[in-house]
Amino acid sequence: MQFTDKVIVITGASSGIGLALAEAFARRGANLVLGARSFVSLCEIARDLESAHSIKALAVECDVTSEESCKLLIGQAIRTFKKIDILINNAGISMRANFLDVELEVLKRLMDVNFWGTVYCTKFALPYLLESGGSLVGVSSIAGYQALPGRSGYSASKFAMQGFLGVIRLENRQHNLHVLIACPGFTSSNIRKVALNKHGKEHGESNMQETSMMSSAEVAESIVLAIANRKRSIVLTREGKFTVFLSRIFPTFLDKMVFNKFNAESGSSIKK
Repeated sequence: MQFTDKVIVITGASSGIGLALAEAFARRGANLVLGARSFVSLCEIARDLESAHSIKALAVECDVTSEESCKLLIGQAIRTFKKIDILINNAGISMRANFLDVELEVLKRLMDVNFWGTVYCTKFALPYLLESGGSLVGVSSIAGYQALPGRSGYSASKFAMQGFLGVIRLENRQHNLHVLIACPGFTSSNIRKVALNKHGKEHGESNMQETSMMSSAEVAESIVLAIANRKRSIVLTREGKFTVFLSRIFPTFLDKMVFNKFNAESGSSIKK
């Protein structure tokens, strides 16, 4: 699991799973290109990783909803390191709102970040990944396998991401390109606290107990191992694996289970 001198581009690298991935790869000797909107904190992260692990880390201000910003991110990586070995499409946002009540701009925002951000970065990085025989990674979700109430835009964007990455895998099956779809279950990270409400504002809180969730560091380690073993997909947590299994075998029964679970949440958006 050594990644010495590999060049790894990570979006959404300033917090949560993205930051944990940056730390995990830095410990293994990889050089990093870190993209996020929070440029000041990203520069501090890059500096700390370089100092602690004697690697090179480049911070690039990047808004993945912008095609030009994604092009700049990949361009900076090539200008600095001359290659890309791994692209991790990690940037993402969530939501908690009933579709009946949600403003459509919220769904558009979810698609712009979660789906189009992956498309843009992949478009510009793909020629270099094909050249290096590298890995293309999408950090998706259980919501990409099973629809979740109150998360219409989130589930739609993750289903779309997984379909898109599946096409890229098929189109390049004769080349030495590795495509990984990583699906964490509920993770103790900032994404739930900044999930959008029906008006597109951050919730700022979460109803779920974090003690039973995987940490961002645990998720990152699983993704690193899956990349090293060039797996095509991983589903994390026992609950996540059980959900995916039921979605294929007993979908109607799973719908009932999922509805009851989310309806029982404090402040559930599907309660009437």
